[in-house]
Amino acid sequence: MLDLQGLCFSLLHIPRKLHLALLQPVSRATKSVVKRSIMFVFQREDLPKDPVFPANLKQLGYFINDKDEIRMISNPEEKFLYRINANERYNELQKEAMNTCIRNIVISRLHDQGLETLRLPLGAKANEQHVPILVSPTFKTDKRIIVVFGEPVQDLGIWAYRIIGHETINSGSAVDFSAAVFRVKGDSPTPGLILTNPGQLVWHCAGEKAISLPSWLALPRKHAVEPPMKMTVRNKIPGNETWQDHVTYVFDEVLGKLAPDAKIDIIALAEGSLAAVRYLAEHWSTWKSRISSMALGNPLHDMNHLHPAEFAEFVSTRCRAYLISDKEVGQPVAGRYEHGCNCYSSGESKNVECIIPRAYENMLKWLDDMHDKPELKETEVFVSEDFEIAEPGEFNNDDGNGAVVEELN
Repeated sequence: MLDLQGLCFSLLHIPRKLHLALLQPVSRATKSVVKRSIMFVFQREDLPKDPVFPANLKQLGYFINDKDEIRMISNPEEKFLYRINANERYNELQKEAMNTCIRNIVISRLHDQGLETLRLPLGAKANEQHVPILVSPTFKTDKRIIVVFGEPVQDLGIWAYRIIGHETINSGSAVDFSAAVFRVKGDSPTPGLILTNPGQLVWHCAGEKAISLPSWLALPRKHAVEPPMKMTVRNKIPGNETWQDHVTYVFDEVLGKLAPDAKIDIIALAEGSLAAVRYLAEHWSTWKSRISSMALGNPLHDMNHLHPAEFAEFVSTRCRAYLISDKEVGQPVAGRYEHGCNCYSSGESKNVECIIPRAYENMLKWLDDMHDKPELKETEVFVSEDFEIAEPGEFNNDDGNGAVVEELN
């Protein structure tokens, strides 16, 4: 039942109480708090402007010396200085400007080596949503192709900006790597090469190009304190929305349709290796006759991913994992029980992104050996950390690269 007496009391007396409260004098302490609060209210025009740094080495104060090192113009012994301001936004935008310079240099050098840009999805125009990959010009007819699936945090052709900044541009990028792939080795034909791009899967509409997430966060804003732009469906690339989608697209549309006869060697890192393992496990009956071998850096798969049994056997005998380790590159390390394949030191003790630059020569030599002799297989290698009985150095061969292979009967 409706309480009419209570309703009437509320309508009559609550407005009167509010009126009396508003007439009460404000204390000095309250006035002081109000004044201090008002002091911290800014107008939009008072907010700090977003800093701008030119994507030009010279204007940033750097140059490339004759050793292929990036150094300061004012002090040729000094490397890139990241922290130039207490405001982290300034530091990040300066770094992005430097990285843009590096990307332009690396892509130019890779093009000079003969690699060409292929837009995915196939048939996309330059101003339409697409992600670029790099391919050798004859990959459609090559009998052998080396495919690289990198990390989803790096740009096309870049292994590690930290190596580029501290060592050389070529060593921290795919320039030295591709030169090694294309190097003539006796009578063997030069393999084709595909550098995929799982890191640049955000479409920048205004710039009409694919960029990485770090580059997206570094896009200009009206003010330095504003949040980044929100992504919409317009920032997605058809068929390549995620790094797993990108790897799937490369297998289905590029390798499956454009190069249907090539034998394939895979070098993959972290999420790139996980995506490749997932895809091949699901489609092994289609690809088992075409995949020669795989070298996986810091693989993220485990034994649960290795199904069917035929695929698990392939991983066990025709795959290698290169892990973070302070041992010399190519030395056996623990991990077979976790990853289902022999594990070796990458020669890199700290950073996953540095694995390929440190270990690619060992990887390529092993891939060559496995391609030249399809009947070879890796024997199971265990070290003391695996089950506490193997002796150190037991599995090394004479050339010191840790190669352990056995001919099938």
